[in-house]
Amino acid sequence: MTDNGVMTRHEIRECAFLILFELSFREDDTVEEMYELAQEIQEITVTDSVKSMVEGVLLHKDTIDDIIAKYSTKRSIARLPRLNLTILRLALFEILYDDTMPDNAAISEAITLAGEYTYQEDTSFINGVLGSYVRENRSEQLKEEHV
Repeated sequence: MTDNGVMTRHEIRECAFLILFELSFREDDTVEEMYELAQEIQEITVTDSVKSMVEGVLLHKDTIDDIIAKYSTKRSIARLPRLNLTILRLALFEILYDDTMPDNAAISEAITLAGEYTYQEDTSFINGVLGSYVRENRSEQLKEEHV
């Protein structure tokens, strides 16, 4: 946290990532129960910004997972490590639904998280999936703008 107690965007993302990752193992628990647990153990800060990110990912999970399935050409989504899947979901949520987050910044942040929590080859995989999605969809947007 910054000196004035405000969380940075990276800290918000990391807390959201940790909650989403933990939720992937606890299918019987609600997101509210996860927030309570996070606050009890005091290792994960839960703010409105963190909740907004977590709930946004959960709300759009099916759409996001369809994109991951399309761009994960080497592995089916069911075979992806939960860490990778959680990072991809978070990054794609930001790319798709957060107009204040540039695509390249969302990818960079995903790579930073992957570097902290996954293996090197997983980081390359995450970068590849996100990069392919953004490149293909940027070219589609540019085509539409010039029509």
